[in-house]
Amino acid sequence: MGGILVTGGTGNLGALVVARLRAAGHEDVRVLSRHAPVYPVDLLNGAGLDAAMAGAEVVVHCATATRGGDEVAAGHLIEAARRAGTVRNIVYISIVGVDEVPLGYYRSKLAVERLLEASGLGVTILRTTQFHDLVARVSGTAAKLPVVLLPKGVRVQPIAAEEVADRLAELAVPDPAGRVPDMGGPETHALTDLGRAYLAARGIHRRVVPLPLAGKAYAGFVRGGNLAPAHAVGKKTFAQFLAARGAS
Repeated sequence: MGGILVTGGTGNLGALVVARLRAAGHEDVRVLSRHAPVYPVDLLNGAGLDAAMAGAEVVVHCATATRGGDEVAAGHLIEAARRAGTVRNIVYISIVGVDEVPLGYYRSKLAVERLLEASGLGVTILRTTQFHDLVARVSGTAAKLPVVLLPKGVRVQPIAAEEVADRLAELAVPDPAGRVPDMGGPETHALTDLGRAYLAARGIHRRVVPLPLAGKAYAGFVRGGNLAPAHAVGKKTFAQFLAARGAS
C-alpha cells in the first residue's frame, strides 16, 4: 500500500488517526499541518501540497477551520490529488446534520462533501455527532460567566474522538466506500444537563439557565437535526469522558 496522508495530522482528531495508522504497521504516514516538521503545508494556498501528496494512495482529510476556508482547502487538496495521479481514496470526516442544520460551519462541511463527490476521485465520507471535547469546551466557556447560559431545548449525542479515529483508520484503505453509515454517541441528553454534569465534575458551582434562541440554525438543533439515534454506535459516555479527564 502507498503512502497515507493525514491533513490536520497534529490536531485533536488527526493526531489520534496518525497514531492508529502507525500502530497498525503503516510505515508511510504523512502528517500534514502548517507547522509539521516534515510536511509543512498550508491548505489555504496549497503551498507544499504537491511534495506531500507525491506517491500517496490514501488521504484522510481531518483539517478544518470553523472561521472559514474549508472549501478553498478542499479545492487545493482535490487539485493536488489529481496532479499526483496516485490517490485512490480521500477519506473525509464530516458532521451529522450538515444537510439539516443551516449553521454556517455546517454548510461549509456540506459544501466540501459535494466538492469531493463531484471531483471524480475515490471518496469515503463519514459523518459523526459532536465530540465529547466540544460539549466540554462549550460548557467551560459558558461557565466563565456568573450564570451558565446554554441553548434551551438543544439535545446532543456526543461521541469519543478516539472511537471516531478508530473508524477513520479502518476506512483509510485504497478502496473508497462513498458515504458510510453515520456514527453517533451512545446517549442523547439535553445540552443543559451535560453542562451541569461538566460543572459538577469540575467542582464549579454555577446555575445553568436554559436560554431560548432564534434563527433557523437553532431551530434545526431543536428539531434534532444534529442527532443520529439510529446509529448510536459509540461506547464511551460523556460521564465516562469526564471521569477519565478528571483521573488524568
